[in-house]
Amino acid sequence: MDDRTPAQSRVEMTQIVMPSHMNYRGSLFGGIVVQWIDVCAAVSAMRHAGGGNTVTASIDRLDFLSPIHLGDVVILQSQVNYAGRTSMEIGCRVESEDPATGMRRYCTKAYLTFVALDDASRPREIAPLSPETETEKRRYADALRRREERLASRRSLLPR
Repeated sequence: MDDRTPAQSRVEMTQIVMPSHMNYRGSLFGGIVVQWIDVCAAVSAMRHAGGGNTVTASIDRLDFLSPIHLGDVVILQSQVNYAGRTSMEIGCRVESEDPATGMRRYCTKAYLTFVALDDASRPREIAPLSPETETEKRRYADALRRREERLASRRSLLPR
Protein backbone atom coordinates (compact mmCIF):
# COMPACT_ATOMS: atom_id res chain seq x y z
CA MET A 1 0.00 0.00 0.00
CA ASP A 2 1.53 3.29 -1.12
CA ASP A 3 1.92 6.17 1.32
CA ARG A 4 -0.43 9.11 0.89
CA THR A 5 0.12 12.77 1.66
CA PRO A 6 -2.23 14.99 3.68
CA ALA A 7 -2.80 17.08 0.54
CA GLN A 8 -4.33 14.05 -1.21
CA SER A 9 -7.11 14.00 1.41
CA ARG A 10 -7.78 17.75 1.39
CA VAL A 11 -11.42 18.81 1.05
CA GLU A 12 -13.03 22.23 0.81
CA MET A 13 -16.80 22.45 1.12
CA THR A 14 -19.11 25.48 1.19
CA GLN A 15 -22.60 26.06 2.57
CA ILE A 16 -24.90 29.06 2.74
CA VAL A 17 -26.59 29.67 6.09
CA MET A 18 -30.35 29.56 5.51
CA PRO A 19 -33.21 30.42 7.90
CA SER A 20 -33.79 26.72 8.65
CA HIS A 21 -30.21 26.50 10.03
CA MET A 22 -30.72 29.16 12.70
CA ASN A 23 -31.10 28.67 16.45
CA TYR A 24 -33.36 30.75 18.70
CA ARG A 25 -30.47 33.16 19.43
CA GLY A 26 -30.10 34.15 15.78
CA SER A 27 -26.94 32.27 14.91
CA LEU A 28 -26.19 29.02 13.13
CA PHE A 29 -27.28 26.01 15.21
CA GLY A 30 -24.23 24.15 16.51
CA GLY A 31 -25.64 20.77 15.47
CA ILE A 32 -25.74 21.90 11.86
CA VAL A 33 -22.07 22.87 12.04
CA VAL A 34 -21.25 19.45 13.51
CA GLN A 35 -23.15 17.74 10.67
CA TRP A 36 -21.26 19.74 8.01
CA ILE A 37 -17.93 19.03 9.75
CA ASP A 38 -18.69 15.30 9.84
CA VAL A 39 -19.51 15.24 6.11
CA CYS A 40 -16.40 17.23 5.17
CA ALA A 41 -14.14 15.04 7.34
CA ALA A 42 -15.78 11.87 5.99
CA VAL A 43 -14.76 12.79 2.45
CA SER A 44 -11.16 13.31 3.61
CA ALA A 45 -11.25 9.92 5.36
CA MET A 46 -12.64 8.18 2.26
CA ARG A 47 -9.98 9.78 0.06
CA HIS A 48 -7.18 8.64 2.34
CA ALA A 49 -8.65 5.15 2.77
CA GLY A 50 -8.90 4.67 -0.99
CA GLY A 51 -12.67 4.59 -1.06
CA GLY A 52 -14.81 2.11 0.75
CA ASN A 53 -16.57 2.55 4.05
CA THR A 54 -15.23 4.83 6.77
CA VAL A 55 -17.07 5.69 9.98
CA THR A 56 -16.78 8.41 12.58
CA ALA A 57 -15.30 6.91 15.74
CA SER A 58 -15.05 10.10 17.78
CA ILE A 59 -15.03 13.85 17.81
CA ASP A 60 -12.68 14.62 20.64
CA ARG A 61 -12.28 18.33 20.14
CA LEU A 62 -14.78 20.87 18.88
CA ASP A 63 -14.35 24.55 19.62
CA PHE A 64 -16.88 27.20 18.61
CA LEU A 65 -14.80 30.38 18.38
CA SER A 66 -17.29 32.89 16.96
CA PRO A 67 -20.94 32.83 15.81
CA ILE A 68 -22.04 32.29 12.22
CA HIS A 69 -24.95 34.40 10.96
CA LEU A 70 -27.85 34.13 8.53
CA GLY A 71 -26.67 34.56 4.93
CA ASP A 72 -23.01 33.87 5.70
CA VAL A 73 -21.08 31.55 3.42
CA VAL A 74 -19.48 28.80 5.50
CA ILE A 75 -16.19 27.35 4.27
CA LEU A 76 -15.11 24.00 5.72
CA GLN A 77 -11.63 22.61 5.08
CA SER A 78 -10.43 19.20 6.19
CA GLN A 79 -7.52 16.84 5.71
CA VAL A 80 -5.97 13.80 7.36
CA ASN A 81 -3.45 14.82 10.03
CA TYR A 82 -2.41 11.33 11.16
CA ALA A 83 -3.03 7.77 9.98
CA GLY A 84 -2.54 4.64 12.04
CA ARG A 85 -3.12 1.05 10.93
CA THR A 86 -6.93 1.34 10.54
CA SER A 87 -7.82 4.76 11.94
CA MET A 88 -7.03 8.34 11.08
CA GLU A 89 -7.40 11.78 12.59
CA ILE A 90 -8.96 14.45 10.42
CA GLY A 91 -8.70 18.13 11.27
CA CYS A 92 -11.49 20.43 10.11
CA ARG A 93 -11.38 24.23 10.05
CA VAL A 94 -14.55 26.29 9.63
CA GLU A 95 -14.67 29.93 8.51
CA SER A 96 -17.58 32.20 7.74
CA GLU A 97 -17.56 34.75 4.97
CA ASP A 98 -19.73 37.82 4.74
CA PRO A 99 -20.89 37.72 1.10
CA ALA A 100 -21.26 41.52 0.96
CA THR A 101 -17.71 42.31 2.08
CA GLY A 102 -15.78 39.08 1.50
CA MET A 103 -14.48 39.32 5.08
CA ARG A 104 -13.73 35.90 6.61
CA ARG A 105 -13.75 34.89 10.26
CA TYR A 106 -12.28 31.74 11.81
CA CYS A 107 -15.28 30.20 13.58
CA THR A 108 -14.78 26.56 14.50
CA LYS A 109 -12.20 23.82 14.56
CA ALA A 110 -12.60 20.13 15.20
CA TYR A 111 -10.60 16.90 15.33
CA LEU A 112 -12.35 13.69 14.32
CA THR A 113 -11.23 10.07 14.33
CA PHE A 114 -12.42 7.83 11.51
CA VAL A 115 -11.96 4.09 11.05
CA ALA A 116 -11.86 2.35 7.67
CA LEU A 117 -14.09 -0.74 7.46
CA ASP A 118 -14.13 -3.75 5.15
CA ASP A 119 -17.25 -5.32 3.65
CA ALA A 120 -17.89 -7.23 6.90
CA SER A 121 -17.73 -3.96 8.90
CA ARG A 122 -14.40 -4.89 10.49
CA PRO A 123 -11.51 -2.41 10.65
CA ARG A 124 -9.28 -2.61 7.57
CA GLU A 125 -5.76 -1.38 6.97
CA ILE A 126 -5.16 1.98 5.34
CA ALA A 127 -2.17 3.61 3.68
CA PRO A 128 0.45 5.27 5.87
CA LEU A 129 0.50 9.07 5.89
CA SER A 130 3.62 10.89 4.69
CA PRO A 131 3.56 14.54 5.71
CA GLU A 132 5.71 16.68 3.42
CA THR A 133 5.55 20.32 4.53
CA GLU A 134 6.59 21.70 7.92
CA THR A 135 2.92 22.45 8.69
CA GLU A 136 1.90 18.87 7.81
CA LYS A 137 4.73 17.50 9.99
CA ARG A 138 3.63 19.70 12.92
CA ARG A 139 -0.01 18.61 12.49
CA TYR A 140 1.11 14.97 12.36
CA ALA A 141 3.08 15.32 15.62
CA ASP A 142 0.18 17.16 17.30
CA ALA A 143 -2.27 14.47 16.11
CA LEU A 144 -0.03 11.69 17.41
CA ARG A 145 0.02 13.39 20.84
CA ARG A 146 -3.80 13.71 20.79
CA ARG A 147 -4.08 10.03 19.80
CA GLU A 148 -1.96 8.98 22.76
CA GLU A 149 -4.11 11.13 25.06
CA ARG A 150 -7.33 9.60 23.62
CA LEU A 151 -6.03 6.06 24.11
CA ALA A 152 -4.91 6.80 27.69
CA SER A 153 -8.29 8.35 28.47
CA ARG A 154 -10.12 5.37 26.98
CA ARG A 155 -8.02 2.91 29.04
CA SER A 156 -8.82 4.83 32.23
CA LEU A 157 -12.58 4.52 31.51
CA LEU A 158 -12.57 0.77 30.96
CA PRO A 159 -13.77 -1.40 33.88
CA ARG A 160 -11.05 -3.31 35.68
